[in-house]
Amino acid sequence: MAESDGSLVPERILELSERLSSVAGAKIGEISSINREAKMLAINALITAARAGEAGRGFAIVSEEFKRISQEIDEVAQALESQVRADLQELSLVGGAILSHLRGQRLADLALNAIEIIDRNLYERTCDVRWWATDSAVVACVAEPTPEGSRHASSRLKVILDAYTVYLDLWICDASGKVLATGRPQAYPATQGLSVAGAGWFQQAMKTASGDEFVAWDIERAPALNNAPVATYATAIRQDGLSDGKVIGVLGIHFDWKPQAQAVVDGVRLTDEERARSRVLLLDHAGRVLASSDQRGELNETFRLPADATGMGSYATPDRVTVGYALTPGYETYRGLGWYGAITQREPEPATSGVSRAA
Repeated sequence: MAESDGSLVPERILELSERLSSVAGAKIGEISSINREAKMLAINALITAARAGEAGRGFAIVSEEFKRISQEIDEVAQALESQVRADLQELSLVGGAILSHLRGQRLADLALNAIEIIDRNLYERTCDVRWWATDSAVVACVAEPTPEGSRHASSRLKVILDAYTVYLDLWICDASGKVLATGRPQAYPATQGLSVAGAGWFQQAMKTASGDEFVAWDIERAPALNNAPVATYATAIRQDGLSDGKVIGVLGIHFDWKPQAQAVVDGVRLTDEERARSRVLLLDHAGRVLASSDQRGELNETFRLPADATGMGSYATPDRVTVGYALTPGYETYRGLGWYGAITQREPEPATSGVSRAA
């Protein structure tokens, strides 16, 4: 069916325009070339008629008429060249505008899909932290802190980590910010006795009003986790694990950002040809690059979208790069952190052809 024909893509508009321009130029050139030959024949015929004197007069009349017709052909060819060039230029402009719009819309759709996948993934993290904060071993570790209780809680956290491989570690903290138990003490010995009292996620979690609330923190490197980039989610641990219980500590869970985010930006559906001239990005609310398909600038580069770039849309830069972007829509109870998905894509190199008459 025509709908499944791979050649029926927007880029074909410009390809066909360029091809038509090339063919029209070549054919007009051929007409001009043939007409020049006809003019030379007419001139030679006039010379021969002049030499023949009275006997060549009739032939001279025919040659003059042929010369006049050749001139008219020249005028028609010139008019055709002028009109074809103008129409093809307009067709290229219209086709380029349509293609630019379609390309931008597609990139914006792909950017939205990427940020939605991240949001759905991170929404699950908000469910995890609220659930695990009510685990009896977690609550007991803070309510009645003992070495045995910490070891038991640590073993419980390890069971969770073995099942949920998207996390680097889980930390149980008391109300002063001291880390009492972790899921991987051997892998991350720097967590033993660590104080997180100054961490924003800990401070905000201590202020949560109920067990239904949580804290989602921006991506940052965790020194105690070998400086790996993490997305930390936290909530208060409450007396008896009750939603309205007294706050007695905090559970912080550290999402292993790098591999999960890389899978998302690498998984955007681009052709191999498109991928070679594209860059897929996840950006925080300030434009900081959180993940990039080329793995450059992560957590230290800032990619600035235009001031009027809100919600979802696209734009083209002067150096022939199209940028599609989409603001996180959030997912379920997770509103997101104002992050964007963005894709930059260089335009393909244009074909070089056009209408040109032979001299």
